[in-house]
Amino acid sequence: MARIRHNILTDPSSLEKFCRGINLLKRDFSAGVTTNSLGLAGMNLPVSAYDQFVIWHYVAMNILTPQEPGLNPTARNAAHRGSVFLPWHRFMLLLLEQHLQRVLEDETFGLPYWDWAVDGDHQPIGEQPGLALWKETAIGGAGTPVEDGPFRFDREHPEDSFTVRFFEDVISGELSVPLADRGLVRQLQRPTSTLGLPTSQQVKTVLDDQTDYDIPNWDARCRKGIRNLLEGWIGFSPDSRSELHNRVHVWIGGDMGPGTSPNDPVFYLNHCNVDRIWEAWMVKHGRTYAPDDSSTNPVGHRLNDPIISLVTRLTTTPAKMLDVTNIYTYDALP
Repeated sequence: MARIRHNILTDPSSLEKFCRGINLLKRDFSAGVTTNSLGLAGMNLPVSAYDQFVIWHYVAMNILTPQEPGLNPTARNAAHRGSVFLPWHRFMLLLLEQHLQRVLEDETFGLPYWDWAVDGDHQPIGEQPGLALWKETAIGGAGTPVEDGPFRFDREHPEDSFTVRFFEDVISGELSVPLADRGLVRQLQRPTSTLGLPTSQQVKTVLDDQTDYDIPNWDARCRKGIRNLLEGWIGFSPDSRSELHNRVHVWIGGDMGPGTSPNDPVFYLNHCNVDRIWEAWMVKHGRTYAPDDSSTNPVGHRLNDPIISLVTRLTTTPAKMLDVTNIYTYDALP
């Protein structure tokens, strides 16, 4: 029987299990994985089950496919700025969900989602950082570091805190390790920003108006297609550089900004909602995908190209990620 993914703000059990499970994965070094075994020679540090996902995402963002005129003019990488964005992250969510089930000893657990469009509808937008998700009783709020909620950093007892162990240096772009334990950083709608979270109308527009999954040149410049609009490279208004998925990353800021954005557990709540929107689109328009396997299409983003993970020996393809309703469903689709 397929498990159900619930709204984290309406299902207290999902909230409690998600937070507890994330902290268990942070402290789980049972697999004996090191940075060397992940191909990061020279660091030789143990990697928790949680941080394996952080490193995987970072590595994927730094694997660039060839920049060919007409095919990849905007630095498409192995997981973003191209067609594979949605199936790649669906695979990532499935693997994290399985790890959470393992440490929670609960095969029925479904990864929860945050319906950020509901918060995006809230006016005035200046109140959005104070909404329910960011309360101490949910996942905590802003901070440098975050000092409340289940992912807080305790300066007096860092060994018992939620700590960031691997992060992308925003200047060098390289994977770094803090010299001392450091906590999670969140900004939540920086004071200079006049933009709130994405809205329900923006989600509705994408679901209603886009009948194609993706269109040539399969990159961040595509003006049509559910993939690029949902990923967020094309704005709904001229004063915005990013919408939907990208806007959420930018709005939260801090550790949600660089390629190591899975350092913030809210990364998964965001992507689970993105996956939910994609699922709603497929229910309405069909389980279609583009590009096909033609040799002229970008490698790594074609229908049957392998999606490879650093956290399992298993691989999948976009084709296999189009219908996973035998594995999980959502309590409600937008």
